[in-house]
Amino acid sequence: MTTAHAARYSRHGDPDVLEITELPLPDPGPGQVRVAVKAAGVNPIDWKLRRGFRGAALDGPQGVGMELAGTVDALGPGVTGLRIGDPVYGQTAPGAAATHAIADAEALAPKPDDLTYEEAAALPVAVETARRALRDLGLEAGQTLLIHAVAGGVGLAAAQLALARGAEVIGTAGERHHDFLRGLGVHPVAYGEGLAERLPPSVDRVLDASGRGELDLSVALTGDPAKVITIADRAGAERLGVRFSTGDGAAAAARALREAPHVRLPVAEVFPLEQIADAHRRSEEGHLLGKLIINTEATLPH
Repeated sequence: MTTAHAARYSRHGDPDVLEITELPLPDPGPGQVRVAVKAAGVNPIDWKLRRGFRGAALDGPQGVGMELAGTVDALGPGVTGLRIGDPVYGQTAPGAAATHAIADAEALAPKPDDLTYEEAAALPVAVETARRALRDLGLEAGQTLLIHAVAGGVGLAAAQLALARGAEVIGTAGERHHDFLRGLGVHPVAYGEGLAERLPPSVDRVLDASGRGELDLSVALTGDPAKVITIADRAGAERLGVRFSTGDGAAAAARALREAPHVRLPVAEVFPLEQIADAHRRSEEGHLLGKLIINTEATLPH
């Protein structure tokens, strides 16, 4: 095979700007590997970038997707510890939604045998984000953590990590997800009007993975904006003095995967690469249980 297929966009806009493009097979540089991608995760950052939320003009076609699972297909100069054919997963620069992608070797972790490629692709971004947020919150055993949008990828990963630390977890989610959350050990609470009355009068820490206007309530519940972190509401964070948390990088994601091998996320829905626009639409709708996944092998030629 001398070419790859990749989801790309050349202008900002709605999901219809996404196209599947045939490209020369990419070559890994020093410290990099080429991954034959089997599955790629879909995250809100993907469609936010596609819509141009950072405000910068495009300097050419852009790749899509920041987490992948697959097998090592080629090694760049200086790479050690990986071999051709090794099953791996991890986080990379946008471009994971493709049949082949380039990743830094240090950003990849060995895929556990008990995870499918689709299940593995759901984890890198969520686990790194959740681990970072709980670290920065200083969550300790015996404390109560409130997670807004607990049924999403980051929320579920954070809940599992917090419970493993001995914390109590309360999470806002749609009622159709409550039984699943109770099975994890989470105390679910329906979001929406009247939320303040359904929550305890105080909690120790809050992780906002929703971005739907819960920060004022979160600060009131903790009594201190330093006890609240958001990954989804930059404007609210600036207004209230709450920390807005951004990524530590792909290598940090690989470390997080190695340090949290127990975390598992449900796969909400799987789309073939050709239907990535539909996956982005579904992601923008929200209210998912777990993660959306792109199967890059579903219909394209191998």
